[in-house]
Amino acid sequence: MPITTLGIDLAKSVFQLHGVDQAGRIIIRKKLRRNAVLDFLRGLESCLVGMEACASAHYWAREITALGHEVKLMPPAYVKPYVKRQKNDIADAEAICEAVTRPTMRFVPVKSADRQAVLMLHRTRDLLMRQRTMLLNAVRGHLAGFGIIAPQGARKALEMIDQLRESEHPALPGIARSVVLSLGTQLDELARDIHAMERRLLAWHRQDAASQRLETIPGVGIITATALAAGIPDPSVFRSGRQFVAFHGLTPRQNSSGGKERLGRISKMGDGYLRRLLVVGATSVIRRAETNPSATGAWVRSLLTRKPTRVATVAMANRSARIAWAVLAREVTYTSPAMA
Repeated sequence: MPITTLGIDLAKSVFQLHGVDQAGRIIIRKKLRRNAVLDFLRGLESCLVGMEACASAHYWAREITALGHEVKLMPPAYVKPYVKRQKNDIADAEAICEAVTRPTMRFVPVKSADRQAVLMLHRTRDLLMRQRTMLLNAVRGHLAGFGIIAPQGARKALEMIDQLRESEHPALPGIARSVVLSLGTQLDELARDIHAMERRLLAWHRQDAASQRLETIPGVGIITATALAAGIPDPSVFRSGRQFVAFHGLTPRQNSSGGKERLGRISKMGDGYLRRLLVVGATSVIRRAETNPSATGAWVRSLLTRKPTRVATVAMANRSARIAWAVLAREVTYTSPAMA
């Protein structure tokens, strides 16, 4: 009997395969080395291949799809309930094979190599920004140990480093000054790398129509627009804007039972990076609400009269995410209600 469904438990070197036929009977259950997986799948008839969405899943999905198979990726948390008793590679592959056939299963769209590269730019930029913050905090801490206090703000700390480059400080020994200047050199290199990555993101934004449409949403800039356009290649996997917002963890966590609804804090599920960008963008909208004459400004001002600022910020991020889904799904440009 031919294999109709195949579950693959991805790993670094050894992959576990579990294949069944149309009636659900087990046809194969075997391990393969990494370099033998594609050769094995090349000899199979077209079938449904299920995998967990992990670090290398999108690469394997593209390669296996090119062989004529239908590939579906699933969040690991949704596969876990199908694992029987002990957890091992054999049980995981069997659970993947079972989960991929469920009609209510939610799948992860396969990203192209181009969109993965854009997301790599985002993640690397975010890493460099964190390293920059670490270096700035180190400079402040070291200088504070000698009674030199820099005013708040990254620019003020950088100005102090420039002053130390031009002249020595009487309270700072030569060895300490050389250490601070060395940290300043690293900060300059990080600034150049971050700026170069932002230029590449801008270039990609200018040639991607979806990213340009997303930029028209209040509180969504080039960084957020490119992250959403690259991270959500197929918005049709979400049935509504609310499901899209829930995916980003911006909806309340439920603990309801017996007909009584109990809503708590936001769930913070899904992609934390995209959620953070949406909240940061919403914060800028909240800060400009008093001078914003549009319908969005009026909505924010009305909300601020009833809710605390941070609650209003999350509500604005929720609203922006819903609009982003509509813009992506319908391929339209956002128009403010006041301007319609």
